Amino acid sequence: MSKKRKWDDDYVRYWFTCTTEVDGTQRPQCVLCNSIFSNADLRPSKLSDHFNRQHGGVGGHDLSSLKHMPTPSDQSETLKTFGVASHEDALLQASYQFAYLCAKEKNPHTIAEKLVKPCALEIAQIVLGPDAQKKLQQVPLSDDVIHSRIDEMSQDILQQVLEDIKASPLKVGIQLAETTDMGDCSQLMAFVRYIKEREIIEEFLFCEPLQLTMKGKDVFNLFRDFFLKHKIALDVCGSVCTDGASSMLAENSEFVACVKKEAPHIVITHCLLNPHDLVTKTLPTKLRDALFTVVRVINFIKGRAPNHRLFQAFFEEIGVEYSVLLFHTEMRWLSRGQILTHIFEMYEEINQFLHHQSSNLVDGFENKEFKVHLAYLADLFKHLNELSASMQRTGMNTVSAREKLSAFVRKFPFWLKRIEKRNFTNFPLLEEIIVSDNEAPSIAAEITLHLQQLSNFFHGYFSVGDLAEASKWILDPFLFNLDFVDDGYLMKTDLAELRASGQILMEFETMKLEDFWCAQFTVFPSLAKTALEILIPFATTYLCELGFSSLLHFKTKSRSCFNMSDDIRVAISKKVPRFSDIIEQKLQLQQKSLFSKLFKESSSQGQLSRETHIYFSIPATLQSFAGSSPWEAFEPTQV
Repeated sequence: MSKKRKWDDDYVRYWFTCTTEVDGTQRPQCVLCNSIFSNADLRPSKLSDHFNRQHGGVGGHDLSSLKHMPTPSDQSETLKTFGVASHEDALLQASYQFAYLCAKEKNPHTIAEKLVKPCALEIAQIVLGPDAQKKLQQVPLSDDVIHSRIDEMSQDILQQVLEDIKASPLKVGIQLAETTDMGDCSQLMAFVRYIKEREIIEEFLFCEPLQLTMKGKDVFNLFRDFFLKHKIALDVCGSVCTDGASSMLAENSEFVACVKKEAPHIVITHCLLNPHDLVTKTLPTKLRDALFTVVRVINFIKGRAPNHRLFQAFFEEIGVEYSVLLFHTEMRWLSRGQILTHIFEMYEEINQFLHHQSSNLVDGFENKEFKVHLAYLADLFKHLNELSASMQRTGMNTVSAREKLSAFVRKFPFWLKRIEKRNFTNFPLLEEIIVSDNEAPSIAAEITLHLQQLSNFFHGYFSVGDLAEASKWILDPFLFNLDFVDDGYLMKTDLAELRASGQILMEFETMKLEDFWCAQFTVFPSLAKTALEILIPFATTYLCELGFSSLLHFKTKSRSCFNMSDDIRVAISKKVPRFSDIIEQKLQLQQKSLFSKLFKESSSQGQLSRETHIYFSIPATLQSFAGSSPWEAFEPTQV
C-alpha cells in the first residue's frame, strides 16, 4: 500500500485547498474550478502544472473569465471548497460544546486540559482503540481556548438578548442589585424582562464591577454606559427594581435621582422580598436585646475554632441533631428565622455548653424573659420566611407580590385580637413556654405594641394595597364588574367585546395571566398594553440573588482576580448560543487569514503585475459563495 501524502499550507499558492475523506485521506481541490484530485497528486509539481495549464497563473490570466467558473450552491459543499473538512468542523463543535458545559457547571477553564481530556483519552484508548484516541487528541481544549470559546458564546447570547430588547413592543423592566465578591470587588448585576412573541421573557443582562466607589452616581453611570455601548437608548427601560444601601439603590437615592433626570418616565420600585430588616428596625428594646444576645452566643461558638470543635463534640456526645450553627449575618440570602428556631430548639444544650465554658453570656441567656422573647422572635421570623418564600420565584410581578404582602398585613388585626385574649395560637413556640397567666400580660403588651408598629411600617415602606378598583379587570376581565369603569373609558368597549368571546375565556382559564395578555396583543392591543405595563415591572430582586449565589462559584480564593462577566452570562442565561453561526464565523476568519497569506506570498514573488495591483475583499459570510462563482466574492479594484 502506497504512503499517503499530507497537505501543506504552502500549497495554497497554487489556489488549492484540502478535503478530508472519512478514512482521513487528504485530497487537493482547486478553488477556481472545484476539480478534486487524488491523494497522489498532492505535490507541488502536479498542483503547479494544473494551475498554470488550466488557469494560466494569476498574472497572465484574464480575471474576468474566472467569474464563470462553476461552484456548488450547497453550503456544506462551499465549506469543503474552502478547505474546511467535516472532521475539522466536528472538532470545533466538540470544543464549543465542552466550553458551554464547563461554563454551565461553573468549573474552572483548566479542568478540560488537566482532567477531562486526559480521562477521555484514556477511556478512548481502552474502549475504542488508538484511532479514536488520535481523533480526540485533536479537540482543542486548552485553558486559553476554553476562555475564548466562552467569550464568543457570551457575546452571541448577549446579542440575542439585545435583539429581543429592541424588538419588544413595550418598554422593558430591569432588576438591579449590588454585592461584594470574594475579592472585595463590588459587582453590579442586572436582569431584564421583556415581551417576545406570546410570552414574557426574563433574561440575564450583565454583571459588571464597580471600579472605584459605590455611590449612586457610579451605579447609574455603569447602568447607562451599558446601554450606550450597545447603542440602545435608555428610553427602552420602563421600570427599574432595586435593592441595596440607601445611598446607592434605595428609592430616594442618588441613583434614582440620576435615572429620573435622564429618563423621567422610568418607574423605580423597591424589592419586596426582604421584610426581615424592616422587622428588626421596629423591634422594642427588650426584643432587640434578645436578638443581640443570640448574635453574641453564635459568635462565641462559631467565631473561635476551639469553641466550635468543643461544641460539635459536646453535641455528638449527648446525641443532639443540630451540631452546626449558622452565623448571624446581614446578607440578604440568609434568614434570621432559621437561626432563631435552631437556637430555641437547642436552648438547654447551648445553656449547658455556656456553663461548661464559663461564658459571661450565661446570665442573659438563661434568663426566663429572654427565652420568652426568643420564642416570639422565632415564631415571627418564621412567618416572614414563609412570606418571602412565596415570592421567591421567577415571573413574580408587582400585582401578585403586593397581594401577598397585603394578605400578610391583614393577619395582624386577627393576631392582635387573639393576643388580647391571651391566645397565642399563631405563635406556637411562644405558646409552648407560657405556662401561667401571670407571664402572659407583659409579653402580650410588648407583642401588641410591636405588631401595631410593624403594620404601620409595612404600609408606609412597601405601599401595601390592592390594585386600583378601575384596573382590577387586568386580573380577571370576565368576572370584573364593568360598572366600576367610567363610561368615558376608551377601553370599556374592548372589555365588553373580550368578555363575549368564549374562545378567549378558554385561553384565560388555561394560560398564565402574563401569557394571556401577551396573546391578546394582536386582537386587543390597547387592553394588552395597559395590562402588560403593570405586569412587566419586577417586584423583587430574586434573580439577582440567584445570580449572586452563582457568583460565589466563580469568584473563589483561587480565582479572586478572575473576570467572570462572560462566564456567568453563559452559566445562568436561558439563551443557548447559536453554535452553527459562531463556528461559521470562526471558519470565515480562518479562510480570510488563509487568503491573506496567499496574497502576500504572491505579491512578494512578483506573480502580480506592477501595473495592476489587486486587492481581494473577503466575503462577509461563506454563504455569499453559494450559487455563484467563488471568484465573484472577490472584487478586484484597480489602483
